[in-house]
Amino acid sequence: MNIEKITVRATQSGQTMEVVVFSKRAHRIEVVLGEGVHSVKCELTPTRNGSAYAGTVLGREIVYERSRDAVQADIDRLNPALRKSRPR
Repeated sequence: MNIEKITVRATQSGQTMEVVVFSKRAHRIEVVLGEGVHSVKCELTPTRNGSAYAGTVLGREIVYERSRDAVQADIDRLNPALRKSRPR
């Protein structure tokens, strides 16, 4: 199993950290911070201008600094079967 990790930045402190991606779609990225029983899920949604993804975890804001188009390109590159429509 391939575990995808992304780097996010805490806006208050400027600290960067690697988090595990739980699910990734162009309209929402779910990440998991921490390990084991101390892990916390966070939902990152696109900002208004679409240049980054932002979310809050335990009262702190975190930002993934990639555009919505770049994330969609990553999704298409990793799994091209998702973008093809299925016959009905």
